Amino acid sequence: MEFVVEEGKRVNEDCSTLILPALSIGNVGQLAVDLLVSSTDADRVGYLDDPNLLPCVGNDAYGPLPCGEIALPLEVYESSAITTTLAQQRSPVAKGMMINFAENIANFAASSGKKHVIVLSSLDFQRLHNLDMSRGPQVYYLSNAGSEGKDDNCEKLGFGRLNEYDSEGRCWKYLSSVFEKNSEEELTFPSEDELEDIDYYPSLPFAALFSAFKAKGLKVTCLLCYCSEGDNIPEAFILAEAASKLTGLSPDKFHGEEGGKWRIPYSWKSMYGGPPDMSMF
Repeated sequence: MEFVVEEGKRVNEDCSTLILPALSIGNVGQLAVDLLVSSTDADRVGYLDDPNLLPCVGNDAYGPLPCGEIALPLEVYESSAITTTLAQQRSPVAKGMMINFAENIANFAASSGKKHVIVLSSLDFQRLHNLDMSRGPQVYYLSNAGSEGKDDNCEKLGFGRLNEYDSEGRCWKYLSSVFEKNSEEELTFPSEDELEDIDYYPSLPFAALFSAFKAKGLKVTCLLCYCSEGDNIPEAFILAEAASKLTGLSPDKFHGEEGGKWRIPYSWKSMYGGPPDMSMF
């Protein structure tokens, strides 16, 4: 993986926190990063070129006017208002290459002086067995700050620990052995036909990223929410708000329109097409 700094841009070495998405159902992590980039008025300082990502190209996602900027598969943003680096992943990892990709981006985070990595992702709502409607939408977390994924700060913020995390589970142990490279026994990840319900969580991209950053000695926190396919803009706000709380960012200082906290990315205006022609009814 190569980090290419854009011409005329400088990387802020004081940015010790990295926020990035892990692609999953509903693309909630990517939408949340879009919201953070737009609301903090972050500027693209470069991009990461990785052979494990599928190629893609698109229009600028944030500017209202065509300025010749193109969106690339994995971009890096920074804002003068916050000491946080934001990475936006726009294309999926090639099948079978998630381990390589996770190791590469963990190397980038470690070499660029990051101390804390926050991964934003989503989980299939059908996997949620204990739903507490009285609490409203719940943010779950997984951290390497304490034993069994627990983090006291996340608990104080009202996030729920991902109880399905089991460091001794076969797939979690496999991920640890791959990235830490200190296992004496040869472990393998089960094939798709062999996967069981307990293997769902460690089979997702966030689990590989969590294990890779952990193996590099970085503090890593995964913020997760359950969702279904469809319009997941509300879940994106939930994850973006959670990331702001965890990093101490105040949405009141964001660059929202008309006094609002959040600035809606311009690309969202055409996310689901235009409204129907009411003359039809």
